[in-house]
Amino acid sequence: MARAAAVIGERFGTVDVLIHNAGGLAPAPPGDGSDPLVAAAHEWTESFRINTLTAVLLTEALRDRLASPGGRVLFLSSIAALRGSGAGGYGGSKAALHPYAFDLARRFGPRGITVNVVAPGLIDDTEFFGGGMSEERRRARVAETLNGRVGEPGDVAQTLLWLASHAAGHITAQVIQVNGGAERGR
Repeated sequence: MARAAAVIGERFGTVDVLIHNAGGLAPAPPGDGSDPLVAAAHEWTESFRINTLTAVLLTEALRDRLASPGGRVLFLSSIAALRGSGAGGYGGSKAALHPYAFDLARRFGPRGITVNVVAPGLIDDTEFFGGGMSEERRRARVAETLNGRVGEPGDVAQTLLWLASHAAGHITAQVIQVNGGAERGR
């Protein structure tokens, strides 16, 4: 991450908007998977590494390069962080981004930098499920929405664009849900 921060600094100097969009499900554990403790440790460790630690380390590496004032840090979480997904490590690792974002907002606020989280629900045309979602499960997810449709990549992109804009300069330490009402704010 230090190398990435150095390259970014040399090429661009200041970071106006940092969007963390990496993540996914942990790969299968090595071996035959017969030991449930080994499998659980692998799922949680890999999920945390993939979904949480990469975002934390890159943010920390770039913290002094964030535009001040006006910088934006945005994390892509998931509806799974709020209600689980069947893969506890994934939901837990996305949920870990929320308090980190809140702490960053407190830390970066005096510099005029906002920090927010976007938590999408089911979004069409992404590779996240890799074709692994059954039609029955898909219909059930759509039925949970209040607008009767699956999200589109543009729904998430437009939310991020707004949060990155000057218009959202007073929005910080928030989790913005983009899920058609499948999970409601609290």
